[in-house]
Amino acid sequence: MITQQKISVKTGSKASGGQTADFIREYKKTRWLPNSERIGKPDSLSAWYSIEDMENFLALVKSKGGDGIRFYYGVFPEDYAAKPEYAGRQNLNPVGTRSKITEAGVTANKDIYYPQNGRLRILSGNFPPGGNVCPPSCNPPSEGGMGDLGITIIDKGEKGIVII
Repeated sequence: MITQQKISVKTGSKASGGQTADFIREYKKTRWLPNSERIGKPDSLSAWYSIEDMENFLALVKSKGGDGIRFYYGVFPEDYAAKPEYAGRQNLNPVGTRSKITEAGVTANKDIYYPQNGRLRILSGNFPPGGNVCPPSCNPPSEGGMGDLGITIIDKGEKGIVII
């Protein structure tokens, strides 16, 4: 008889709210500010996906034998015609993955590819490319927008301070 062992892909528990705030604050200081200065406008800080879209994507990943999702960072092209206000800003791109144990005994999470029109396509989210990125697609702080992330004050020395 052949038996198949399920690979556990659990990655741990959730981060605390304080830890998440620390991660966001560090990101703003070390990545977001230089990115924003480089592209000449506020870069995105987040990407939003509806629960319905995520549930549908999870069902699709499971139907293709997947057991996880990897989020790739990406950047909208400078000539992004679909939403010009997104041009040059970063985004998140969810991709379905399947775990396998390598010859070395290590669990590897491999991206899922499937055939379509004679080509292999990566199994990615079927929702707005990169998510609904903020900025520019943010609610004002009073409505639960970016302001909920708190503020970060960055001392830029002779260049002054920046409040994010």
